[in-house]
Amino acid sequence: MPDLEYRKGVLLAVCAYTIWGIAPLYFKLLHHVPATEILMHRVIWSFIFMIIMMQFIGGFGRLRLILKQPKQLAVLFVTSVLIAANWLIFIWAVNNDHMLDASLGYFINPLFNVLLGMVFLGERLRKLQWLAVGLASAGVLVQLISFGSIPLLSLALAASFGFYGLLRKKVNIDAKSGLLVETAILLPIALGYLLITLDTSSVSMLTNSMNLNLLLIAAGIVTTIPLLCFAGAAVRIPFSILGFFQYIGPSIMFILAVKLFNEPFDIEKGITFGFIWGALIIFVGDMLVQRQRRNALAKAQA
Repeated sequence: MPDLEYRKGVLLAVCAYTIWGIAPLYFKLLHHVPATEILMHRVIWSFIFMIIMMQFIGGFGRLRLILKQPKQLAVLFVTSVLIAANWLIFIWAVNNDHMLDASLGYFINPLFNVLLGMVFLGERLRKLQWLAVGLASAGVLVQLISFGSIPLLSLALAASFGFYGLLRKKVNIDAKSGLLVETAILLPIALGYLLITLDTSSVSMLTNSMNLNLLLIAAGIVTTIPLLCFAGAAVRIPFSILGFFQYIGPSIMFILAVKLFNEPFDIEKGITFGFIWGALIIFVGDMLVQRQRRNALAKAQA
């Protein structure tokens, strides 16, 4: 059973990061809509989607238990703020031609996860993992020293999603109940914002075309499915292993940014990406070697 759960976690992680990788194609269709408004629609329609889904597959019993636990609610309040910030930064980056910066942020995130696992979960870093983290840090420092800039957008994405994943793992609440509570916490803010800006907004569901309204409603599905997959993976596999799969999303984003949307890939980005990619190669190689050793040891003991 543990091995089956581990495999489920791996499959869920792959699904989550693949969907996140192609998500920019969806947000590009809404490039004329302000990022804040897209975020508010994501919250509202994600909440509605979760209610409908749980009506069919169940889960309200667990939800009632969560509502009776103030500590878990407090953690979910923090995670709701973190994921909202991450969504907002990501949407803004995609629709303002900073998809490469978003890609870099999610390339940094697996290495950031390793550090979080060490600091907060007591996970020990091996020598090659330290080397990988050092290379990633060097990439950021080179950009700061040589080009006088810090990839703030990339670091903000990595940090917000890294802490979100850490807290979701620590709180250990099932994916759908946790996401429903998170969207419920954000719902009053989203509804209030859209009502206040109803007269001044450049887009309104009362006057939009049917196609645009359907795209805004789809924000709930685009948001919910990968987050459910991610949350489900986070409680089934180790946090550092979860970070391993995150290269899928930013790799897809990188290809889309350079090949499809023609974002400039200058020397500044090239050097920083080079360090990060080098770090990831070492990180992944170390994980594969360790996995082979564990398998060999298990066979020898059997």
